[in-house]
Amino acid sequence: MRITCPHCGERDRREFYYVGDALAIDRPEPDAGSDVWNDYIHNRDNPAGVTRDLWYHESGCSAWTVVTRNTVTHEILDTMLAADAKEGQS
Repeated sequence: MRITCPHCGERDRREFYYVGDALAIDRPEPDAGSDVWNDYIHNRDNPAGVTRDLWYHESGCSAWTVVTRNTVTHEILDTMLAADAKEGQS
């Protein structure tokens, strides 16, 4: 899979670190309890179809990138800097 970094251009996905769902990163409060933290750390949704994921360009420019992709076909539909995606939500 190839991901287009907004700064560096098209790169191999191995340069990036997958973080998770770009729309649902809700870290629990520090005192939330072990069951809540266990769920947060170990359980993830595994949707089939179009998702918006957060990726970190670890072996490149260190950009946080939102990647819109189809998990069934592995097609990358769009990429943008996470800061630009956040501004667009306002």
